[in-house]
Amino acid sequence: MRAYDPAPRSDWAARPRYAPSDFVVLLWRERFLMLAVFAVLMILGTLAAFSLKTTYAANSSVLVRLGQEYVYEPRAGDAGRGAVPDSDQVLQSEVEILGSAELKQKVIDRLGLARIYPELAKTYAGAGPEEKQVITAKAIRAMETSLKIGTAPDTPIVRLSFEHEDPKVAALVLNTLLEEYLVHRRRVLVEVDAPALLTQKRAFETRLAEADAAYEAFLTSNRIADFVAEKAALSQLQAQVEQQKYQTEAQLQDRSGRLAGLRAQMGQVSPEIGLFRDENNTAAQKLVELKLQREDLLGRYRADAQPVRDLDAQIARLEAGIAAGRTTGEGARRVGVNPVWQTLQTEKFQMEAEVAALRQSLTALNEQLRQLTDRRLKLAELEPRFLALSLDRDVLQANVRDFAVKEEQNRAAREIAAATNDNIRIVQRATPPARGKSLRKPVFVLAFLFAGFTALCAGLLRMFLRPGLPTPQSAARTLDLPVLGAAPMKG
Repeated sequence: MRAYDPAPRSDWAARPRYAPSDFVVLLWRERFLMLAVFAVLMILGTLAAFSLKTTYAANSSVLVRLGQEYVYEPRAGDAGRGAVPDSDQVLQSEVEILGSAELKQKVIDRLGLARIYPELAKTYAGAGPEEKQVITAKAIRAMETSLKIGTAPDTPIVRLSFEHEDPKVAALVLNTLLEEYLVHRRRVLVEVDAPALLTQKRAFETRLAEADAAYEAFLTSNRIADFVAEKAALSQLQAQVEQQKYQTEAQLQDRSGRLAGLRAQMGQVSPEIGLFRDENNTAAQKLVELKLQREDLLGRYRADAQPVRDLDAQIARLEAGIAAGRTTGEGARRVGVNPVWQTLQTEKFQMEAEVAALRQSLTALNEQLRQLTDRRLKLAELEPRFLALSLDRDVLQANVRDFAVKEEQNRAAREIAAATNDNIRIVQRATPPARGKSLRKPVFVLAFLFAGFTALCAGLLRMFLRPGLPTPQSAARTLDLPVLGAAPMKG
């Protein structure tokens, strides 16, 4: 049958109108094209499906719990000490460690590239340094593709799966990965701060040595053994000296007053006094002698004898003179030092000595106070520099002590972590899988569907691209005119 072309003009642009029944007829016309496309794609898909190899997936699981390495220990100070992340954060960090490329590199180095990927190992043997790096990167990417790490919400379990063509190699790689993971995570979580702490500690120790040298040079240049002790001792000594000065001034005033009083008293007391005086008793003795002579005369004469009367007359005149005081005169007189004046003079000398001593003591105390004041002023002038040096030294000592403590704590933590992994438990170790899986059937089905869909699309495209009106029915619908007859196309 020949397609009807009612308008041979070049400017005719009527669009054919189709019905569902037309598609069956038109597609049947393109059956050879569709069959060819389907056959080609199906052959290619079949070859691709049968080229796929069977892989074996080894499975394992790990229990992750919160451990000491996740407890926050600040490097300096105590802010935030003891803070811990939640379980999901801990789980995600462990998953990241499990999926790290460095861990896969350790597995390849331990087992050898030839045991895991023999084909890459053959290329690796004859490659250069740069090509070896590329091949190693390909092996790591292949491991990343074959390794599956999965978690579930609110479950501290990490499930791992590794696919390989050899079931024994799959189990071996996965078990080796877990063993290296237990070692690698300790270095990542525990040992990461050790070099930084040691470096910072050494830096603080160097700065502390410099601060100690500056501190010692400051004390030596200013002749200070202990600044704080010397300052306290100077304050105490100055207080004592001032107290002694006040006491000395009071004693000086007292002694000066007493000395003035002694001097006034000495002006009123005579330096000399009479010790004793001898009286003149010559008349009395003469009288006694005359009376003795009279008695002697009475022994030879009578009482009315002339010698006796003359002697009586002498006695009477002598007695009358004695009675009148004409016969009394001063005798020998002895003069000496007044003991009162002497005592006053002794006390005066003592007071003058004490006053001189007190004045010398007061002068010495004033000189001591001047020296103490100058020294305290000097220390007050040096105190800001001393406080700055002491503060730097104390801060550096505290930092060195803190970092030394942290270093010991980290060392203990590393040793404990090296001995055990209490928060990480391997629930299930990998075993060689008995059954493998292959994508041959899914790929074959997908190839069949893709080949059929592509062949159908090719037929539709060829159908729509043909010129003219393909069927009488399409021509009648397109031109809105009845078709009275149709003739087959001539060859």
